Amino acid sequence: MPSSREKLGIALGFAGVCLFGGTLPATRLTVSALDPLFLTAARATIAGCAGLLLLTVLRRPWPTQRIWFELFVTGLCTIVGFPVLMALAMAKVPAAHGGVVLGIMPLATVAAASFVTHERPSAGFWLASLAGAAIVVVFVLRQSEAHSFALGDLYLLGTVVAGAFGYALSGRLSMQRPGWEVISWQVAMFMPLAAIATLALWPQHLTDTPLPAWIGLAYVSFVSQFFAFFVFNAAMAMGGVARVGQLMLLQPFVIVALAAPVNGERIKLSTLLYAAAVVATVVIGQRMRVKRG
Repeated sequence: MPSSREKLGIALGFAGVCLFGGTLPATRLTVSALDPLFLTAARATIAGCAGLLLLTVLRRPWPTQRIWFELFVTGLCTIVGFPVLMALAMAKVPAAHGGVVLGIMPLATVAAASFVTHERPSAGFWLASLAGAAIVVVFVLRQSEAHSFALGDLYLLGTVVAGAFGYALSGRLSMQRPGWEVISWQVAMFMPLAAIATLALWPQHLTDTPLPAWIGLAYVSFVSQFFAFFVFNAAMAMGGVARVGQLMLLQPFVIVALAAPVNGERIKLSTLLYAAAVVATVVIGQRMRVKRG
């Protein structure tokens, strides 16, 4: 059973999942009016400015050369790969569908954690994660006729891979320094490149962008790309990357719940049932042992 520190990490992890859960609906709101690549560059620029300001005000010391390299590799996943692929996916598939597909991310995160942080989940934990992933695969196959499966879901699978390694690497870094500082240095590091890309991709009629798209951009910039990592990085440092990462299986339920009011999507009963089944695998998996290296 998890220790008290791990339980606190799990609680923080659940809060982080809820914050990340708004990312797909907010992204879909924004890509309806703005180019996905511009969105990715803009959110990284805004988050980078916030991170740089926070680090400057708190006068944080510069990371060592080894930490710089780890921050750069992690940022390639969390700031470049994950947002770009997610934005492209949200231009092709509904947010609710994307949310259930991303339910496979915890399994990928467990695998990444085994490689990156040397955590050793028990057989029961793996079985629960595999069961959740299998439910997601069945859902995708049953829904594949409703949209461009070959393209939209390929983007989503790429998002899963980038996110899994991004979370695992962020979790390892957060064991060495505060989680908020880890993401702040990441976004600050990529801010100059993101700013150049933002200017290069600047839309001609940006002033005509509707208010919901602006709200979506603000959410993915300040919450998804920045503040949510404060919470989730701290959670992984306390509860372990694999155990907290498995909570991402709950994200489909959060996204599906938000897709109806935010995006006006009609939620099918079958989608809710798939999401509920995934949640059940999380409940089982959280009771299984995970040995931390």
